Amino acid sequence: MPLDDHPRRWNLPPGSTPQWAEQPPVDNSPPLAPWLEEKLFDRRIVILQGSVTGSAATRTAAALLTLDAQGQDPVELHLRSPDGDLDAVFAVIDAVDVMHAPVHALASAEIGGAAVGLYAVAPHRRAFPHTRFRLREPRAAGVSGTAEDVAHAAGHHLRVLDDLIVRIAQATGQPRSRIEDDLSRGRQLTAEEAREYGLVHEIVTPGKKPS
Repeated sequence: MPLDDHPRRWNLPPGSTPQWAEQPPVDNSPPLAPWLEEKLFDRRIVILQGSVTGSAATRTAAALLTLDAQGQDPVELHLRSPDGDLDAVFAVIDAVDVMHAPVHALASAEIGGAAVGLYAVAPHRRAFPHTRFRLREPRAAGVSGTAEDVAHAAGHHLRVLDDLIVRIAQATGQPRSRIEDDLSRGRQLTAEEAREYGLVHEIVTPGKKPS
């Protein structure tokens, strides 16, 4: 699909234009207790829960890169995120891309929006049995300013969204057109359906350690 303001890319009827009044995701999940975060870090586990905001992405990328510098043993990225800001998500994806240590992602509860792309780039992907995946186009953040500012922001959003679609298609083996259709429709998948889709490699079974 070309990078233009096609209404289908925005879940809008023909003749409509994208709305730019959406607010960026808010990180409203409680932080982990410092002692718990430290113990998880010692086990090479990074937790990312709640919306992937700029601050959450900065913390996550810093933790991943620090563990990568400490050695090449696998790093576990535990994800529970219903949505995320596109730029924030790609800040973490960029960190994963340059790491020498393999990243093993473990999904729980719900993964949706741009966070699906973050999960998809991990070389090995597991999920708990009751995890839900929602393939949904990330919303654009609110933009103010001149018409030129809005047009620039729209173009940037579509380019980054296009990158996200490509990464999900590469990870799952699904045709790009199917990824675009599923994102437009807000398709939801169970853990088993996500495994069949190519998004999940393994479902954690009862009695089996997730890492």
